[in-house]
Amino acid sequence: MSLGGGGGGGQLEQLSEEIENLERHEQALENEIDQFRAEQREIDEATEALDALESGSTVQVPLGGDAYVHAEIQDVDEAVVSLGGGYAAERDKAGAIDTLETKRDALDDRIEDVREEISEVEGERNELEQQAQQMQQQQMQQLQGQMGGMGEEPDDE
Repeated sequence: MSLGGGGGGGQLEQLSEEIENLERHEQALENEIDQFRAEQREIDEATEALDALESGSTVQVPLGGDAYVHAEIQDVDEAVVSLGGGYAAERDKAGAIDTLETKRDALDDRIEDVREEISEVEGERNELEQQAQQMQQQQMQQLQGQMGGMGEEPDDE
């Protein structure tokens, strides 16, 4: 067993950096889940709007830059739904709702995958925190042993 004081501090610092990296990664994953949930809320709003709309209804259509125009829905059974990857398709009302629900389900699956990854990161972080705590305890014991040894030398006469 080595009593080298310098090496343990470097390892402890490295563990601390790894723990911080894992915490940042965990936070990024949590943010990803928040984004998925926001997408789900938008899908829910679109689904509810499609359900409530009727031909002849007046709606506000976004033009961009926070500008809107009033428009009349001529045929509610002609909705364009994003399929992802820059692609969109025209669907009837029921088909549009089905497509949106499929997207919502896919987001549920992605959220579950990210939660599993968060659990893995938490487990790894907990292991590293335990290692760091053990290293700190060992360093304290070594320091106490060295301090105790210094106090006994004058009594050897």
